[in-house]
Amino acid sequence: MEPLYDPKAVESRWQRTWEEEGLYNAEPGADAESFVIMHPPPNISGSLTIGHCLQLSLEDALVRWHRMRGFNTLFQPGYDHAGISTWAAIGRELAKEGKTQRDLGREGFDKYAWDWLERYGGTIMQQFRLLGASLDYRRERFTMDPAYYAAVMRWFVHLYERGWIYRGNRIVNWCPRDLTALSDLEVEHEDADGTLVYVRYPLADGGGEVTIATVRPATILADVAVAVHPDDDRYRDLVGKEVVVPYVERRVPVIADERVEPEFGTGALKVTPGHDPTDFEIGRDHELPELAVIGPDGRMNDEAGDLAGLMQEEAGARVLAWLEERGQLDRTEPYRHSIGTCQRCHTRVEPLIMLQWWCAMEELAAPAVAAVKEGRVRFTPERFSRVCLDWLENVRPWCISRQIWWGHRIPVWYCPDGHITVAETAPSECAECGSSELRQDEDVLDTWFSSALYPFATLGWPERTPELEAFYPGDVLTTARDIIFLWVARMIFAGLELLGKEPFHDAVIHSYLQNPEGKRMSRTLGTGIDPEEVLEPYGADASRYGLLKMASSQDPRFSFGSIEEGRKLAIKLWNVSRLVLQNAGGATPDARPQALEERWILARLEAGRAELEGCFDRYDFAAAVKLLYRLTFDEFCDWYAEAVKPRLYDGDGDAQATALAALERLLKLLHPVMPHVTEEIWSQFHDDRLIVAAWPEPDDSFAADAEALDRVQDLARIFRRSGVLVELGGEERRIFEAVVKPGRVKANGNVDAELDRLRGEIARAEKMLANERFVENAPDDVVEAERDKLERYRRELDALSS
Repeated sequence: MEPLYDPKAVESRWQRTWEEEGLYNAEPGADAESFVIMHPPPNISGSLTIGHCLQLSLEDALVRWHRMRGFNTLFQPGYDHAGISTWAAIGRELAKEGKTQRDLGREGFDKYAWDWLERYGGTIMQQFRLLGASLDYRRERFTMDPAYYAAVMRWFVHLYERGWIYRGNRIVNWCPRDLTALSDLEVEHEDADGTLVYVRYPLADGGGEVTIATVRPATILADVAVAVHPDDDRYRDLVGKEVVVPYVERRVPVIADERVEPEFGTGALKVTPGHDPTDFEIGRDHELPELAVIGPDGRMNDEAGDLAGLMQEEAGARVLAWLEERGQLDRTEPYRHSIGTCQRCHTRVEPLIMLQWWCAMEELAAPAVAAVKEGRVRFTPERFSRVCLDWLENVRPWCISRQIWWGHRIPVWYCPDGHITVAETAPSECAECGSSELRQDEDVLDTWFSSALYPFATLGWPERTPELEAFYPGDVLTTARDIIFLWVARMIFAGLELLGKEPFHDAVIHSYLQNPEGKRMSRTLGTGIDPEEVLEPYGADASRYGLLKMASSQDPRFSFGSIEEGRKLAIKLWNVSRLVLQNAGGATPDARPQALEERWILARLEAGRAELEGCFDRYDFAAAVKLLYRLTFDEFCDWYAEAVKPRLYDGDGDAQATALAALERLLKLLHPVMPHVTEEIWSQFHDDRLIVAAWPEPDDSFAADAEALDRVQDLARIFRRSGVLVELGGEERRIFEAVVKPGRVKANGNVDAELDRLRGEIARAEKMLANERFVENAPDDVVEAERDKLERYRRELDALSS
């Protein structure tokens, strides 16, 4: 082995070797039980983010662990066409030439998009390789592949024939810049300073007035009612009467509805179904008219009368002037509120009633609700099952159409008589009248409509392929919480509807990484961290370790310190492996322990195996890497290696064979987290590959010695801290002197002072743990750490007192 560890050279060598030797590959005909992880498909034109690195690190740790345990492991790679993201990215590129997407025409845009993807798409797979992600790269899929496209068409026709897809007018998120409907995920909510305007609406019978509050006075022109809460005594007598809408002087009813918030404004709500989602629902339930005074371009439309063509701000100012002139402007006050903006172009999103394609969701969602409630799909952390259920149980019709040209075109054709033909492939004639003059719908499908099929369309569905038979349903999905209902829930109900089985049994929701200042990472805002800043200086193994240490149910701040800890661990492992390999000669790994430290390390490695499996089973990756650090750095390197070193130098055959056996076991435990350095060390004394080596079998042969060094370690801490040296004998003394080397330290410790310190620490810890508020409210790991310290202080006190 080289004296210095070079992560770049080692990692590039093994990334290439593993793939060339087909060690990532899963075969549908294999006899072994399968384990399947479908990595969420990234944007075809995107690049790796720190969030991707975290996600891939935990996924790959699970994959490698299962591969070593003999599973036929499929880690499925692929890309999403990311409809509006790609559309917007191409739009920014064309803007440099003074063009828009629509300037190219549909065919011209399609050609441009594919050429553009050829130039810029696909780089993310190479970045995945740099991190050591062991995906089966042969099986790379793209949601615009012909076979996948055909699957999406089958999905649409299936839902249409079930009576769940229909065309109708409902309110949508509308981007006035890109002129398309958006999904909820594509709307970002930003806090903005505005003005809350209080406006008097006179009663039509002249008997008084009702004051409402609004931040959008321009929409007053589209009011069709005033709503109050049915339990609000202030307005009980007004329900059923009429008020006059200012400016347009339209008579509208006062209605009662439980969705009104009595605490907001005056408790009276202007109802504008054409421009507000809640108002839309109220309007539909009360059968109110649906007026619209804002057009698709965001300006006032012809229904706004003399305000047509104006921007909303200018129209609102004219309405306010009209109100003030007539004494109907009660007051104004500053108001900070949330507004929706397009995630891509940051244009303010307009809620508009549009003719779109919709999917009815109640019957489709019901089996998914049952799957989550019955535990057939489990969420980790468990609280996210409630997030999924909240959406599924309160599901609304799904707008599945988008007014762009990139994506899966809706398979609907119209004849001149207005008849509709729905088919998986282009029909030759109208299904109703036989006309050959057919025009396909211009819209494409929501990206999430096609992504819902990802767990099985990537395996060849709707064909019954060997891959589908072998690898569906899968096992684990990992993702962030922001797409639980947009993607996770939709995969569940799509899998149940089309194949009768849930696509996975575990959904692991990982944390968001914030930047070191605690801000959301964003390339646009300049608050993100480029993965190259981490991978280039530290390497993949150190990065994987550090990211997993940061993984938790919270949203941690990114820490270069955790990555540096991973680098130090890799170097420490490298150095201790050189020590063992240079002094083990041609020995064969074989556990033949003759000394206490050998029985102890074999016991500690076995205990570590069991604990590590528990961490992986419950998806606690932060606990897993902390365990591996302690096992490697503290126990194997600092205690075992130092204690056994003299016997290795003396050529003791039993010590050599046992050291190799212990190292072999340690490398296996570390491999899922730090694959490259462990594979390189493994290759120094094995002809096979660690990536497919057998995971250690349980072995309790030395379990009785798992705590054999506790006393020695307690006394070492006391000596290093206070200089107090406690007399030891036999093997304990030999190990203590080999590791601690007390003869090199001039120490004159004060036993009484150390006893007093330990008694004080014990009293403090006991008091803290007796505090019920601390035990109930502090994080579990903090409470557990305090218990561990108390136990250690008591052991040290007993050792010193004796």
